[in-house]
Amino acid sequence: MIVEAERDNFEVFRDCLSTPLIDRLAPRPATRRRLKGRENEIKPVVLDTGDDTSAAELSDFIKYIAEEIFTNLPTELRSLSYAAIQNDVPLVDRYATPLVGAQLDAVLEPLPNSVVESLTSYSLLADPSDLPNFLSPVLSIYIATTISPPPEYTPSLTASRPSGCEICAREQLPLTYHHLIPREIHAKAVKRGWHAEWELNKVAWLCRQCHSFCHKIATNEELAKELFSIELLLEREDVRKWAMWVGRVRWKAR
Repeated sequence: MIVEAERDNFEVFRDCLSTPLIDRLAPRPATRRRLKGRENEIKPVVLDTGDDTSAAELSDFIKYIAEEIFTNLPTELRSLSYAAIQNDVPLVDRYATPLVGAQLDAVLEPLPNSVVESLTSYSLLADPSDLPNFLSPVLSIYIATTISPPPEYTPSLTASRPSGCEICAREQLPLTYHHLIPREIHAKAVKRGWHAEWELNKVAWLCRQCHSFCHKIATNEELAKELFSIELLLEREDVRKWAMWVGRVRWKAR
């Protein structure tokens, strides 16, 4: 049972946990192959979208395992926030990321056996000893998200923020901003004439799962040259099929 005071943090944790679960349990995209006789042209990824039942079952499993883990985390970790760490050096040190060794063991020790059993039954763990390796990055992302300072106001990030993910349209999920022209390639994009400097900070608001998917289907250079808008992303068959499938992985409203 999630107490109301911890509801927002739980939703962040569930979102962080759902990304690796969806990555591993979603239908697998086909390998991209170069088309015969067409130099440099790559056949798009085609995703087997499965059915509504599998998506609903995955939603139920994610909600169950997220609650099972979150409710057994230390109280101060469940209520972690930017305000909480101000002037609290011991708290900052206790949850410095990445969580490893004794620091991670102390967090995971209270978890019930049902967590390992559930993750193993879904082939998410090859062995119970893999639990720390599986949960360490999830907890690190959760901590980084909850203690991050409030974003500064900038019109490009706030004026047109949608209510849901711009790819799968799911609402009530934390949104991340996806740089349509990846930051790592800004200098190259301007130098090669792909984009004007004023275009470099264009972003799209995506859920973590769709954000991760975009970076799986294309390199930073391909994103900058060919997929630099939501419209261009949604022209791809693999993105549309992904959006249809992941859009069915939903959780009930509060």
